[in-house]
Amino acid sequence: MYEWIKELPVAITVCDKDAIVIEMNEKAIATWGGKDYCGKSLYDCHQPRSIEIIKHMLATGEAHGYTIDKGGQKKLIYQQPWFKDGEIAGLVEFSIVLPQEMPHYVRG
Repeated sequence: MYEWIKELPVAITVCDKDAIVIEMNEKAIATWGGKDYCGKSLYDCHQPRSIEIIKHMLATGEAHGYTIDKGGQKKLIYQQPWFKDGEIAGLVEFSIVLPQEMPHYVRG
């Protein structure tokens, strides 16, 4: 993992093509409550609907994003397949805390 990613204040979790967690930065470790998720399957810690979304992303290469409110914080969750030699190699999840009021701009 690149040094700058380790302390980036964005939770980054990476899994392989079998949905096994292979990397977590410090923010992800703190968010999930420890490194215990490394080496474990995403399928073991998600509900059936989420498992279908994970399988779909791994099969198609499509991204998935949404916002949530959790613990009084608004977050952007963005899940994106990553590739090796042009093939889907797994998924990366970014969990970013957003300001409660955030401006939106249309640029063009």
